[in-house]
Amino acid sequence: MADGEHKEAEAPTFLSSAAEVARLLDLDTAASVPEDRRARHLAHAARKQLLERASLPEEFFAPLIAAAVYDPDPSFCRWFVEPAVYIFGRRRVLATLLSYLLTGTDAEQAGAKRAWYCAHVPLHADRSPAYAPGGRRDPALNEARDLVDRWREYAAVPDRIEA
Repeated sequence: MADGEHKEAEAPTFLSSAAEVARLLDLDTAASVPEDRRARHLAHAARKQLLERASLPEEFFAPLIAAAVYDPDPSFCRWFVEPAVYIFGRRRVLATLLSYLLTGTDAEQAGAKRAWYCAHVPLHADRSPAYAPGGRRDPALNEARDLVDRWREYAAVPDRIEA
């Protein structure tokens, strides 16, 4: 097998990313669900549990962002982005998406663009237990103006990113 074929075979997919999030949540792997619907099934099963958590271990961050980036449906990638923003902070999520934009494959760049849009979800204390009592939250978790500026600067150069 050529190197390019080997890398492609190991490349993450939406199914592998959603399955990793489900595994971390200790959810059923949905083996009885047809493979073409399994990723969406796992995403749906994980969604509510993710939003109900006040915190998640560090090991969740990369799989959540990968699932958001590899989700082919821009309407649903929010299921992974939103809990990541609430728990790990908008700044960290945007920094990781910017990294996908700068160094990712064409598919990863497209996925990062979809997820970037979702990462700007308005945050509400009553939506997530990730907020401290009284609706308080460290503002540094969400300060991302410099990242937004970098995204705009990079995306404005047409030969770097396709429109």
